[in-house]
Amino acid sequence: MPQNNTRNAGNRNGRHGTNGTRPPGRPRSEESRQSILRSTLKLLKQQGGFSELSIEAIAADANVGKTTVYRWWPTKAALVADAFSTSAEDELQFPDTGFVQRDMNLQMRRLIRIFRSERGKVVAALLAGGQSDPELIDAFRDRFLWPRRRQAYQTLQRGIDRGELPAGSDFDLILDSLYGPIYMRFLIRHAKLDENFADDICGLVLQGLKPQKSGENSPSESTQS
Repeated sequence: MPQNNTRNAGNRNGRHGTNGTRPPGRPRSEESRQSILRSTLKLLKQQGGFSELSIEAIAADANVGKTTVYRWWPTKAALVADAFSTSAEDELQFPDTGFVQRDMNLQMRRLIRIFRSERGKVVAALLAGGQSDPELIDAFRDRFLWPRRRQAYQTLQRGIDRGELPAGSDFDLILDSLYGPIYMRFLIRHAKLDENFADDICGLVLQGLKPQKSGENSPSESTQS
């Protein structure tokens, strides 16, 4: 029974061959996707600019075809923004420690840590390229900024629910006041950007927002009296 012997031999040797390993071929979809994201970050750090980066180079480095890249990302801008956002997703989750100032402080410290790392070059390239490429800055907003900001809204709302922030607080104004100085020091480099800077900003912005207890005077009223 030659056929049975052949089938049995195949079973003994493993599903994919004599050593049980998967034969060479196209990687699985998620493997390809992760490889593309890694190659995008690597090449962007090496080349230092969005305009110098090409889909062809990314595909070659990731060992995939261009069509595989475009299967997930319609544009280079979307890919680059996704690559950075994915790399920072776990680090930039907002904690829930029970105190809004501590939650914001910890997340801002992690952001500064990323900006000071090699990935800071990626952010700089995204923001610089986005000044002349609306598609790129739109991708940065949609794939990185807004997902983080929606999480921040929830963190600030918890602060309101616990009585740490006044009801009706303008979330966008608060977040711009907290993160604007970080981006300014990161891009302009007029002063040192380190994690302690997050402590200073949070103290200035969030302490100033704390609801006053009944009978307390505002600083201006105390000065006048």
